[in-house]
Amino acid sequence: MGPIKKTKPKKKPLTTTNSSSRSPLSPIQTSDWWLYFSQRFHGTLKESPESQTFESMFKMSMKTFDYICSLVEEKMTTKCSSFVDLNGNPLSLHDMVAVVLTRLGSGEPLKVVGISLGLNQTTVAQLTKRFVDTLISKGLAHIQWPSTEPEMEDIKCKFEKIGGLPNCCGAIDTTHILMSLQSVDRSTNFWCDRENNQSMTLQAIVDPDLRFLDVFGGCPGRMTDEQIHKSSAFYKKCKGNERLNGQKNDIQEYIVGNSGFPLLKWLITPYRGDSLSNAESLFNEMVVKTHMVANEAFVKLKQNWKILKGVLWRPDKHRLPLIILACCILHNILIDMEDEVQETLAFSDCKDLNYHPVFCNANDDQNGVVLRDKIAVYLSGTSTP
Repeated sequence: MGPIKKTKPKKKPLTTTNSSSRSPLSPIQTSDWWLYFSQRFHGTLKESPESQTFESMFKMSMKTFDYICSLVEEKMTTKCSSFVDLNGNPLSLHDMVAVVLTRLGSGEPLKVVGISLGLNQTTVAQLTKRFVDTLISKGLAHIQWPSTEPEMEDIKCKFEKIGGLPNCCGAIDTTHILMSLQSVDRSTNFWCDRENNQSMTLQAIVDPDLRFLDVFGGCPGRMTDEQIHKSSAFYKKCKGNERLNGQKNDIQEYIVGNSGFPLLKWLITPYRGDSLSNAESLFNEMVVKTHMVANEAFVKLKQNWKILKGVLWRPDKHRLPLIILACCILHNILIDMEDEVQETLAFSDCKDLNYHPVFCNANDDQNGVVLRDKIAVYLSGTSTP
């Protein structure tokens, strides 16, 4: 399966999408369930300090957990009698969601999660597949490009407060999800990236609140940022004038990227060279400050969903893009729910360890050159950049 291309989503809901008449699960029910569920822990999970409380275990409030359960309830509980623990006890909706969030959040192998929770390894795998497929079906609306002018204006205002850049609509970056493939796999070299790691790449466009506005995952690690971007649906929409086509003060809408991306009429990158003018240097500082939101979003994504942070042992390369997308949806749900537990967490500052910067060798788009110079003039207040 190729890289995932996001379909046009609906307006993101913050209420249950379950078609049944049942009301959302109450916090009291979840609290009572947690006391029983936590007693199942064995092995490394029981020894982990993160399993001592619900909030530290799942890095979210019970309110957010209930909302996630309500999103997937209808399909997760279909034929629920087929999911049982090693003692033959049927798993509740809370149990099933908790098992998958444990798998995605801890990054532990299926076998370890199964042993820790008293489940068969196959059960953990089947639950993960059903949850991921259901979340993408029911929760994709949490990843969407702003559909109204007020939404986009709010993003632009927040970006201008961060780095001073006018009319900026997003920050774009990529991150690598590391894999360990079988040596007999003939496609191993195809996935080998510039640091000689086997990896799959995720491209995302991020807003000032660290929310993913657009994601494109599943590309082989060997592809450059330029190649990935030009393969994305977002690139095609920009080429077709379906994205970033507004103007303000004679400055076109755009997103910012690092020097690994090409300079395009909608994608602005820093000036390069040793002899930059004051205006160009100031512009670069503002771009770097603005672009940091993309790095912070990836750090938060990988810290919360550690399945994307470690090295995945012989993953299904056709299913991994779906897992990546599901984690991105969960990332946005935590933001959309304004989860108070997330506000208490501290995150590191590096999304990809030991990855050196790269520079795009493509020729600059002249429309991009003109736009970049206009922005530099605006920032400096001078007549020439």
